Amino acid sequence: MKNSKTKFMFVMGGVVSSLGKGIASASTAYLLQSRGINLTMLKIDPYINVDPGTMNPYQHGEVYVLDDGAETDLDLGHYERYTNLTLTQKNNFTSGQIYQTVIMKERRGDYLGKTVQVVPHITDEIKRRIFDVAEGKDLIIVEIGGTIGDIEGQPFIEAIRQMRFDVGRENTLYVILTLIPYIRVSGELKTKPTQHSVKELQSLGIQPDIILCRAEKPLTNEMKGKISLFCNVEKEAVITAIDVKNVYEIPLKFHQEELESLVIKKLNLKCNSLSINEWEKMVYRIKHPKDTVNIAFVGKYTKLKESYKSLIEAFVHAGAKLNVHVNLNWVDAEQIDSSSTKNILSNMDGMLVPGGFGERGIEGKIKAIKYARESKVPFLGICLGMQGAVIEFARDVARLNNADSEEFHPEASCKIIHLAKKWIKDEKIIERDEKSEKGGTMRLGAYPCQIKKGTKAYQAYNKELIYERHRHRYEFNNDYRKVLEEKGLIISGESPDGEFVEIAEIKNHPFFVGTQFHPEFKSRPLSPHPLILEFVKNAYEKRRTKEKHS
Repeated sequence: MKNSKTKFMFVMGGVVSSLGKGIASASTAYLLQSRGINLTMLKIDPYINVDPGTMNPYQHGEVYVLDDGAETDLDLGHYERYTNLTLTQKNNFTSGQIYQTVIMKERRGDYLGKTVQVVPHITDEIKRRIFDVAEGKDLIIVEIGGTIGDIEGQPFIEAIRQMRFDVGRENTLYVILTLIPYIRVSGELKTKPTQHSVKELQSLGIQPDIILCRAEKPLTNEMKGKISLFCNVEKEAVITAIDVKNVYEIPLKFHQEELESLVIKKLNLKCNSLSINEWEKMVYRIKHPKDTVNIAFVGKYTKLKESYKSLIEAFVHAGAKLNVHVNLNWVDAEQIDSSSTKNILSNMDGMLVPGGFGERGIEGKIKAIKYARESKVPFLGICLGMQGAVIEFARDVARLNNADSEEFHPEASCKIIHLAKKWIKDEKIIERDEKSEKGGTMRLGAYPCQIKKGTKAYQAYNKELIYERHRHRYEFNNDYRKVLEEKGLIISGESPDGEFVEIAEIKNHPFFVGTQFHPEFKSRPLSPHPLILEFVKNAYEKRRTKEKHS
């Protein structure tokens, strides 16, 4: 198992979950990558689910999809956005996958009659996967989900404890992100929760090398000294992870604390000088926009914004490029009806209808789409948003009054959207039907799309062939393609074999585009997704035109 060429950095969390381990890991990776270090990243999730694909967004937030079709934790979105790495299913695994693999090996007789135990069989499988991902890299940053002390996470903590003996002290680095709560009544930051988290980690056999302290206010030298003393780390290894309004500031804050230099020194990594000028300019534009554009975000998971994490970030990227603040106005689709549509949406410069599953809220989305089409409001529909746009067009323009989706009404007589039962992925034929398991049976990952010249889509991409990521079960029904095209629907993007409609537009509208794929998964801070950028640009032009005539 030994891999002497690769260094291993493990990031854990204490006190509470959702402290920002993913962004902290990604920010550190960005700084190290900017100094020429060839690295990769890995997220380990302790839950028993094989992947988050069947989990409610309210439970887990967004499901992030990779090029190879892997449904992963949303932290992999942070990793890709901050580093421009293209990750694979190997870069995220769960307890469910580990136990499933070990049990399958036991059933095959791979363990030669031994009693299968957490140590060494589960921990060995964990380490095997870590080494597999790390192969050929200078550094791997491994984030352990959850918090120290969680029963589900103990095998992972034990596995990474063993790795210090497997690869050597000089090749391993343990980092813990903890909370330093601010007590407003007394005006104090409290270090005790951090002390207890570190003590818990030490009881499991790991002494942290670096402590990242999530805090509302900067830690004083005195506080850093106190944490250093009680947690048995050098004072320079106590880092303030200060709260910020804009997460893209975090690498800059970590750089001020000299975090990447500390990691380089402790792991004896060879590196270049730091170059982050473009990132600094991007952060400046986010913090100092010249104007604002208002976008109605008509969704069904609006109570948990993490459900749309990549989309939110994609709008930040587009806004930074255009030097405008994209103000997302959250609209619950279930609250929209015929009488309220205009009141809710009339002051918006643009409208987005994102993806989702299930019938709840769909009629509200369709009413919002109709308003955007008739009122010439720039519109972008993604996945279910695109399907809703096609259904609305079929009902109100093509006069197919019973137009519907098989997902919502399997008995519908006019299934504009239906279940696709066969397609090809990586030269393999994939088949499914209504009885197929839900997990992993969608059209997932990157697929090619041929774009028609002279369309809004081509104007955005400026190329004829693109690859975009998908996550859906239902598709545009080609049986209705001709009648809808005759009424003005433009199929501006399709699979090269013509089997799948990927992008649909309408004529005589400033911007009305729906995509079956999820463009947000490929948006990056320094290179916004072209389609989302074009949408925001059109919405901003509408705003400026409106202001000129007011």
